[in-house]
Amino acid sequence: MKRYISMITIAAIMGGLGVSGSAHHSTAMFNWGKEIPMKNATVERWSWTNPHTFLYVTVPTADGTERWAFEGMSPSHLSRTGWNRHTLVPGQKIDLTYYSLRDGRKGGFNMSVTLPDGRTLRQLPARASSDNASR
Repeated sequence: MKRYISMITIAAIMGGLGVSGSAHHSTAMFNWGKEIPMKNATVERWSWTNPHTFLYVTVPTADGTERWAFEGMSPSHLSRTGWNRHTLVPGQKIDLTYYSLRDGRKGGFNMSVTLPDGRTLRQLPARASSDNASR
């Protein structure tokens, strides 16, 4: 009987580990699927952090500037698609595309960045950008 209880306990622990390891937050906070362009943004900060990167920019407005914040994929994912911790630097002028936040705040999910040299880097492959299930 002791062996049976031990086996059940081990199975329960192993099952619990698998469930917690696969958890991930939803993308429901973004208007997923409709890329919005943003021109002439200035990089304020590029946070190369896990579990997601963050890009903070300022953009000119009629009244001065606005600060925007964009979530991105993980450093591990981005490093496989040409990004690195030095891809974006403060003061750099960029164009970008993003999926807006549903609540209207100034931010969203960053989809692509066009660098001053004309190169465009995407967070996700073009085919996956409309496929929420691929995240």
